[in-house]
Amino acid sequence: MKALARLASNPKIIPMTHSLLHLPFQSFYKNTLLPMLTKETLDNRADQIWKTAIKLRGKFKAYEYQNVVLPIVTLRRIECVLEEMREETKNQLLKQKDFANLKPSDKDTEEQRKKKVEELTTLAKEIEIDQYPFYNKTTWTIEKVLNQNHVYAEKYFREYVNGFSPNIAEIFDNFEFAATIGLLDKNDRLVSILTQYKGEQLSPKDISNIEMGYIYEDLLRRFSEQSGKEAGEHFTPREVIKIMVELLDIKLNPKDPHKAIQIYDCGVGTGGMLSVAKEYLITKAKNDKERALTNKVVELFGQELNPKNYAICKADMIIKGENADRITQGNSLVPDEKTEKERGDQHAGRTFDYMLSNPPFGVNWGEYENKVKKLGATRYHHNYPSSNDGSLLFLMTLVEKMKPVKEGGSKIAIIFNGSPLSNGDALSGESEIRKYILEKDLLDCIVMLPDQLFYNTGIYTYIWILDNNKPAQKKNKVLIINSREQHSDEPTSFGQKRHRMEEKHRQWIDQKYETWKADEHCKIFSYNDFSFYKCKVVFWQTDENDKPAMITEPFPTALNNKNVKDKTAFFGGEADFKVVLSNLPQLKGKVTLEFKNTIKHAFENQLREAIKKAAPELYEHLINHEIPKWLKHLTTEQLQVEYTHRDYRTDNEYIPFGENIEAFLKKEIDKPIIQFDNTPPIGYEMLPNKYFFKYKAPDKAKDLLNSFWKLEERAQDIIKQLETA
Repeated sequence: MKALARLASNPKIIPMTHSLLHLPFQSFYKNTLLPMLTKETLDNRADQIWKTAIKLRGKFKAYEYQNVVLPIVTLRRIECVLEEMREETKNQLLKQKDFANLKPSDKDTEEQRKKKVEELTTLAKEIEIDQYPFYNKTTWTIEKVLNQNHVYAEKYFREYVNGFSPNIAEIFDNFEFAATIGLLDKNDRLVSILTQYKGEQLSPKDISNIEMGYIYEDLLRRFSEQSGKEAGEHFTPREVIKIMVELLDIKLNPKDPHKAIQIYDCGVGTGGMLSVAKEYLITKAKNDKERALTNKVVELFGQELNPKNYAICKADMIIKGENADRITQGNSLVPDEKTEKERGDQHAGRTFDYMLSNPPFGVNWGEYENKVKKLGATRYHHNYPSSNDGSLLFLMTLVEKMKPVKEGGSKIAIIFNGSPLSNGDALSGESEIRKYILEKDLLDCIVMLPDQLFYNTGIYTYIWILDNNKPAQKKNKVLIINSREQHSDEPTSFGQKRHRMEEKHRQWIDQKYETWKADEHCKIFSYNDFSFYKCKVVFWQTDENDKPAMITEPFPTALNNKNVKDKTAFFGGEADFKVVLSNLPQLKGKVTLEFKNTIKHAFENQLREAIKKAAPELYEHLINHEIPKWLKHLTTEQLQVEYTHRDYRTDNEYIPFGENIEAFLKKEIDKPIIQFDNTPPIGYEMLPNKYFFKYKAPDKAKDLLNSFWKLEERAQDIIKQLETA
């Protein structure tokens, strides 16, 4: 490192390179609010990149497109950043007195000029490798690879990719890019794909980080649609992330504003939530000093299972100058064990100040159930949701990472669909998790979002806010905000995203949360308001004349005195029996016996007397037999038994917690009650739609008919136009 030795007396060069990493943020600082990306801009950017995928048709399957496009987009973006940093490094070097002689002049010969350029490039490369947070040891770029004989394109391109620093190399390993390069070359697509990108302007100065996040997510959505598969992730709209950040109310520590604030996402995806959260906080700073401080103290942590999403996230963090080692790859729901190939939760044992997440809806965790249950006694408290929806496992993962109240506590913002609110019956895993959250007084607020906000789904979603250090006025209370109508229409839809929430809508939600009062759009509950009794009740059924209803059915158990006595006692003390005997050696033909049994009479004696009257020859055979043993050995062909008794129903009634159970049942069930559970299990559910339900009278039949006939007339007009066309 001869060149670096010359820098020993020039320490100004050292910090200069680090400042280059924050070019995106420097331009970001100048804006008071990050502009929303328009549909047109997003389409133009994404379409340019999408053209690459079109060139793969015929040689690659649809689900393989992303294996090519995503890593090359990432590579080109990294390359753009490195080229800018290298150029700035050279400019800074030439400003230094010791290196001013390296600047070419008109008096230089071609050889002198070439020598100066080479020495400056060599010096800049040594600084790059020694000081940049990521680098490439080679002098290759995509364009330089293409400028060589295309026969060697694969060789030189591999040298280029393999020349990156370990932190970048890990990204391409997760993309499995080495194998993709071979496939591209084998299918004669490598040169054409590289040509597509050699001049693509993907620098953060050309495409901001937030725009790049949109483009990545839009591409992932398109790849998902092309492969005919549903995307497991529902990428979070930026306006929703901003709402989550505002509700978390993230602030610098007033006692020590230089103390780090740690934000964590257990399903970080491509990093959009963390990135937008930090960038949005920076926009809230009042001056450059505050912005610089916010950028310094806000630390981002996350984990992602999907290796390609992880690679995108990590690349984005590196480019922005974040500590990318805080982003890990693996399954955050299970323990991290050295004996397992798949990494688990690599942030286990850590706590964070703020957490936000949009876990995949309906994720199936059955395949790693055994690993999840290793955390049963700690994180999950032996309560597990159904295996086809692990949403609440993500919630409990975040809850475990909340700081103790004595350390200031933590807040969580997490997005769910409707399932975690009410799925599962009393004592189910879901109900018990809700019970834990409510009884520990962790749930602060639920915000009901509009539908059609997300790219890949039009369903209604909810933001849950959790806080283990609530102020006194919020203790043991939960606020539910109905913001279903707080949206505008997208000018043009983004996939299934047809609605958007603008600044006025976000302010409306923030104001409701800050005010924390009940009104037309807000309701306040105690945790007991979400609990209920699940009461098993048995009651008599009546017929259309409100008389006791009767039912005839097969006798369900072995025929003996005890079983018959138990059954007739339950049905009011009596039942009519019909016993059919056939195919017996001691009996010619078939015999039907009918008699009424009451709780006062022994069934076996009644049966013996009935046989004595109807089938004497069989009775003679039974004189020396015990009736129960004889009946036990008969087959279903030899013995059929029906009994007719009063009809009853067994049902589960869901009773609000605190109600008098007996009084409630008498009011709700207009039938004679046989029995009910005096100590029923308690369940927990939240039903926001029910709480804000407003009855709307149905249209009158006359109006419906008029509408129908108008539609009929329009249909007839259309048919006539088609016939005459």
